[in-house]
Amino acid sequence: MSVPTLQTPPHSANTVPDAQPGPGHSADIPGHADAWHIGAPRLLAGLADGHRSLDARAHLSTHGPMPATDLHRLLAHLDAVQLTGRGGAGFPLATKVRALRGSDRTVIVNGSESEPASRKDRVLLTRSPHLVLDGALAIADAISARRVQVAVHDPRAEAAVRAALRERPDAGRVRVERLAGGFVSGEARAVVRGLSAGPSMPALPPGRRDLPTDSGRLVVNTETAAQVAVLLRMGWRRYLDTGTRTEPGTTLLTIGGAVARPGVVEVPLGTRLDIVLRAAGAVNPVAVVTGGYHGSWLLPIGAIELSRTGLAAAGGVLGAGVLMVLDSHTCALGELSRVTGWLAAQSAQQCGPCMFGLPALAGDVAALLAGTPHAADGAFAHVHAVTGRGACAHPDGTARFVSSALHVLQDEVDAHRRGGCGRPTLGQLPVGDPR
Repeated sequence: MSVPTLQTPPHSANTVPDAQPGPGHSADIPGHADAWHIGAPRLLAGLADGHRSLDARAHLSTHGPMPATDLHRLLAHLDAVQLTGRGGAGFPLATKVRALRGSDRTVIVNGSESEPASRKDRVLLTRSPHLVLDGALAIADAISARRVQVAVHDPRAEAAVRAALRERPDAGRVRVERLAGGFVSGEARAVVRGLSAGPSMPALPPGRRDLPTDSGRLVVNTETAAQVAVLLRMGWRRYLDTGTRTEPGTTLLTIGGAVARPGVVEVPLGTRLDIVLRAAGAVNPVAVVTGGYHGSWLLPIGAIELSRTGLAAAGGVLGAGVLMVLDSHTCALGELSRVTGWLAAQSAQQCGPCMFGLPALAGDVAALLAGTPHAADGAFAHVHAVTGRGACAHPDGTARFVSSALHVLQDEVDAHRRGGCGRPTLGQLPVGDPR
C-alpha cells in the first residue's frame, strides 16, 4: 500500500478539508507534541489511525515497501519536484547531491532540533522513525555512502530511533549519535563538527566556507529524509498532486503560542495562513513569528500563503517550519526582548558580532521595552553592524528576527515610550531547553 495523496485539487492548497486531529494531544503524550493534519497526510500517515507511533509492522502497512533506488532515479525525482531541504535554509537537495566530492561518503540526518519553538523533527523521529530511516538509507544507496549517522540531542528521539533500528535488517549501516544541545548546535556544519568532536563537546559551527559536501558528507534534515521516502514511494507524478506549481507536496509546521491546539501539523505547501490559524484555534492574533527565532515577524494577514515564495512575498521566511502566534494578552515587545536576550546568550563566542553585537542588540530591545527614547535607532544600527559579518549565520538570523519585529511592533514601541502597554509578558514565545 502506497502513501495516499492529499484529497485536494492539484495546486490549490487554499481549499482544504477540515483539520483532522492526531491520536492525542500533547498532554496525553509526555514529551511529545500533538500531531494533526489539514488534508490527507503523507508524512504523518498512520498516526491518526490509533497509532501513537509506527513500529516496523505498522509502518509497512501504512507506507508499503521501499523501492530500490539508484542515483539516476533519485536525481530524476528530486529534480521533478524541486525538493528543497526542510531544515531552514531551503537549499535544493539535488544540488547538494551533485556537489558531493570524494568517494568516502556519509549521509547525516540532522535531528538535532535545537530551535525551542520547533517539534516537527522530534515528532518524526519518535513517532515515525522508519520513514526517516527509509529516506536516509535510500539516499545512501543512491550516492554509494557506506554509512548513515542520525544526530540527535533529545534522549527520547535517540531511544525511538534505536528501537526502530532493532526492527530493521539494514540497521548495521546506521549509527545514532547524541550531541550536546544548544541553539547554534543544530546548524548543519555544527552537527558535522560535533560528530567529529564527540558528545561531551559543544557542537559549534565552523566558518561559512566550510561545506560538508566538500568532504563527502551529505547533511539532510529529518523531515527532508522523510520527504525523500514519501517521494520515492509515490513517484514524482503523484507527489505533484498537491502544493503549488513551484513548491509541490506537503510540509510540517510547528504551531504554538496563543493557540488552543498547539502541535505539529502537516499542510499542503501554499495553504493560506488563516486556514491554519483557524484550525489551531487562534483567536484575535496580533502577530505571527514564522520560521523560528532566525525567522521573521508578520502581521496575521490571512491571505499569506505558507510556502517559501508565499512567505517571502510577505516579508517572512518558512525557515524551520515554525508558526508562533501572539495575541493581545501578552506584551509583544516583552516577548521580543525575552527571546533576543536568549539568542544573545546562545552565541558561539567565535566572532565579534556574536560576542559583542548581539548582547548590544539585546540591550537595545530591553531599552525599548523600558520606553527609552531613540533606542530603536541603536537597535537598527546594531542590526546593520552584525548582518553579514558573523562567522556563522547566527548574527544574521537574530538581526532579521529583531528588525522584522520592530517594523511590526511600531505601535507597541510607541506605547512603551508613553509609559508602557499595561500587559504582562506571558511567555507565548518559548525559550530555553527545547526538549
